[in-house]
Amino acid sequence: MSKLKIAVQKSGRLNEDSMKILKDIGISIDNGKDQLKASAKNFPLEVFYLRNGDIPQYLKDGVVDAAIIGENVLIEKGNHISVVEKLGFSSCKVSIAVPKSAKYNGIKDLEGKRIATSYPNTVNQFLEKNNVKANLHIINGSVEIAPNIGLADAIVDIVSSGSTLFKNGLKEVEVLLKSEAVLAVSPLISSENQQTLNKLQFRLQSVLRGRQSKYVLLNAPNDKLETIINILPGMNSPTILPLAKEGWSSLHSVINKNEFWEVIDELKQNGAEGILVCPIENMVL
Repeated sequence: MSKLKIAVQKSGRLNEDSMKILKDIGISIDNGKDQLKASAKNFPLEVFYLRNGDIPQYLKDGVVDAAIIGENVLIEKGNHISVVEKLGFSSCKVSIAVPKSAKYNGIKDLEGKRIATSYPNTVNQFLEKNNVKANLHIINGSVEIAPNIGLADAIVDIVSSGSTLFKNGLKEVEVLLKSEAVLAVSPLISSENQQTLNKLQFRLQSVLRGRQSKYVLLNAPNDKLETIINILPGMNSPTILPLAKEGWSSLHSVINKNEFWEVIDELKQNGAEGILVCPIENMVL
């Protein structure tokens, strides 16, 4: 049986998050230190550990069938590579930064300036869109030092927390794009491996739904049930079970974690008691 070949970043936070989600969807992988390839024990899958910037070419050439990769890298290097799932982790921005001492009133201030970056395609598209002409210095590696050594007036790079910019005396002035980890697929994937990828994606979707949701159990007086049901978003409608205490029921439902505290506050105000909130490992629809 053919194995689905999936690429992940060989090290760093994206590697750690990628391996965690594969573990969360029940895929057990034996990967020793410094291995470039490893097989799953319980799923027809091989994992290739590659440099993030090399992954788009491996997808284009069909060397790997799919990849967990930063969306920003695909935008820069992955023309014609399809994204089939956004994964919700390893979020970052690709931003323009200038020295803290520099005056910046808008994108037109970059006219004729020198910009250091390892994202030339992304930067050129942004500049063309805004009708700005600048000189790009392509640097593979740490670009934050470029303004300090007189190589550039500004940089374009990945920004996560902003601490690296701060340490190098820079400030973020424009966001070109926001990025997160995505599941991308090769245009040359075989029909057999596409079926395996569909199964993997189904598992991913179940875990991602679980990560975005909370399971809520609460007690409520029967005369407040209709109000509380209207507060609970739920998947269809909440489960309602009678309690031994006369005139009371137990309600079970699912709420979005981003709306969690607002919903809980409203439930309490409308008579809900004994509210229990549990994490959800998987949500299969």
